[in-house]
Amino acid sequence: MDKPRLHKDDLWHTYVDYEICLHTNSMCFRKKASCVRRRYSDFVWLRNCLQRNALIIELPKLPPWNPFFSLKNKEQVSKRMNGLQEFLEKVLQNPLLLSDSRLHLFLQSDLSITKIERCALGKTRYTVAEAIQQSRGGFYSGSDDKNSCDSDCER
Repeated sequence: MDKPRLHKDDLWHTYVDYEICLHTNSMCFRKKASCVRRRYSDFVWLRNCLQRNALIIELPKLPPWNPFFSLKNKEQVSKRMNGLQEFLEKVLQNPLLLSDSRLHLFLQSDLSITKIERCALGKTRYTVAEAIQQSRGGFYSGSDDKNSCDSDCER
């Protein structure tokens, strides 16, 4: 995980996203190398999905939500990024969690969270495999989540 980037949608909505680069030889993954950008609220969504689908597993914790989190404080942003990376590393060590298509779409496609959910439920014109293969190939539309505000927003 690397390269935190500050986004300012408008006067009131600002967030940080992080680059996630995956390099693997695992047969579990469709692509051996991929890079995507995700924000804190995306990780919260992912953890909730994994928790629903793997009730018997205790999932790793995310870095705690902090009401005083400052997007402009490089130390806080870096600490959160390290916590998110630790979360992902632990998730990727669990074979049961690796079977969740949402995890694969989260890590290897540019789809918005809304489109990941729809794709995983079979409600898109493309399959999970096609979405991953076509990453950066026209499926992504960031406008789906543009109006959503999460714990990374400064108001």
